Amino acid sequence: MVKKDNLPLYMIGVAAKLSGIHPQTLRIYESKELIIPKRTAKNTRLYSNSDIDTIKYIQKLTQQFGINLAGVKAIIDLENEVKDLQDKMRKMEEEMDLMEKQVKEKIRKIHQSYKFEIEPYSNQEIEIKRK
Repeated sequence: MVKKDNLPLYMIGVAAKLSGIHPQTLRIYESKELIIPKRTAKNTRLYSNSDIDTIKYIQKLTQQFGINLAGVKAIIDLENEVKDLQDKMRKMEEEMDLMEKQVKEKIRKIHQSYKFEIEPYSNQEIEIKRK
């Protein structure tokens, strides 16, 4: 299922107007792999709302912060890597929580299996004799 923001809706002219840039700039962004629009069967570029947000972000990085397109590419790649690692970490935390619950349940079952005549040993009951 495609998320609503990822639906390819806009042809290059509309995407350019929505982003406030020239269509040729979008082609440059595509050539630098900063944005990868979907393609129709006839090879027409289609941009999603998510793509438009990315284009605006690229514009912000280049215009407000003076970062060149190679730097923008590096930033976007690093942000994507961080997002992937955060997703991986969240999944691992969920797995650890599940494993912790399973271990606690096993411990609870072991404790239930104890015989009642067995009493826990206490260190305080030992009398130490010294010479």
